[in-house]
This record gives sequence, C-alpha cells and structure tokens, in this order.
Amino acid sequence: MAKDPKPVDPEKMSRRAQFVETYRMARKSDPRLGLWVGGSFVLGLAVGFGVFFLIAGGTTLGVIISVVGGLLLGALLAMIVFGRRAQNAAYSQMDGQPGAAAAALRMLRGRSWKSTPAIAFTKQQDVVHRLVGPPGIVLIGEGNPNRLKSLMATERRKHERVAADVPIHEVVCGNGPGEVPLAKLVRHVQKLGRSVKPAEMTDILNRLKALDSTRSAVPLPKGPVPTSMKGMRGQMRGR
Repeated sequence: MAKDPKPVDPEKMSRRAQFVETYRMARKSDPRLGLWVGGSFVLGLAVGFGVFFLIAGGTTLGVIISVVGGLLLGALLAMIVFGRRAQNAAYSQMDGQPGAAAAALRMLRGRSWKSTPAIAFTKQQDVVHRLVGPPGIVLIGEGNPNRLKSLMATERRKHERVAADVPIHEVVCGNGPGEVPLAKLVRHVQKLGRSVKPAEMTDILNRLKALDSTRSAVPLPKGPVPTSMKGMRGQMRGR
C-alpha cells in the first residue's frame, strides 16, 4: 500500500500551489465555492466589457480594450469572492477546535504583532494565548468561560507585575454571550486601539521573556484547518 505524501509547509509552497490547496480545503465546507467564483468572474467580465465598450467605442481597438478590461475586472471580482468565502470556510472548519484562536491570530504578522500560543492552560483544554501589538497585551482565552475567568485573572496579575505600564486586554473567543466569535477575532483585536508604539515593542517583549522562561511548554492539538490558514494569509492580511 502506498504511503500518504507528507504534508508540505504552506510557507514553502508556490503561490499557485497555495491557491489550489486553499481551494481544496475551502470546498470541503463550501461545495458551491466553484459556482460563486465562476459566477462572479462572468458577472465581472460582462460588466467590465460593457463599461469599457461604452468608453472606448465599437472600433477594433475599443473591442480589444473592452475584452481586456472585462477579463481584469472579472478576475478581480472572482478573487475577492474566493477570498471571502474561503475565509468563512476556514473559520467554519476551525470553529470549536482546540487552538483555533491561535491559528486565526497567525494572520497578524509583521513587526507590529507578536503572538504566543498557549501561555496558560488547564487539563480540560481551556487555553490562554497572548498577543502583543499596538493595543498592548491582549490575553485571548478559549474554552469554558467559568474556568477561563480564574485562569485569565491569574495571567493578568502575572503580566501586570512585569508590564504594569502596558494596557492589558482580555478577550474570550467563543459563541456565547460577551464572547467574540472566531470569525471576528482578528478584526476585534485590530479595533482595540493603538497604545503601544513600534519602538516600544522590543522592550515589552524583553520583559515578557522572563515571565515565559518559568513556563512549561504545551503543544497545541494539531488540526486540519490551521494549515490552510497559512496559505490564505496573503489574501486575508489587513482585512
């Protein structure tokens, strides 16, 4: 019996390979993805051709410009629809999986954001992740809300001891009252404000290193969807 091929790190894939892998993963939970993408392309093509035809006229050059303009608009609209539906499909697959919030936070890349998964946890798989960025320190909990209260309160006290002058926010990722759904987590974090300048990030991270050095590492449960989120990062970044 042939062995299954080893999974390839999406960061090492070509852009085309990432697109194909993202489409394959998204289609599992969104069977009509192809129809939406194809339909949006045809719509964009028709609208683009009509607009450019009215502007350029019915000459040979005008028709060529209209066709090219229609193709470009159709491709743009198809990519927008694909990105949105693939994003929703990825969140749908991840929702409820341990470590889903940590996977979603990977989209916040660059020097302005630093995420650390599973800085605290319980035996029941309640987890607290940490995000350091423009809003300050953001503690993101996922799991049972009642158990998370004491877990996040403990983490807040620990962080206040080493970074008392840094704003600390608490967010619980979930679908219950007062919780932030997974699909809205990244946008919610981005809207927490800008209290920390990029130049202050290094100092904050250095102060947190001493706190992290006393922790025991815990591997997050592996799931099928966080991998596809890496492949989608380029399309979803900044949204």
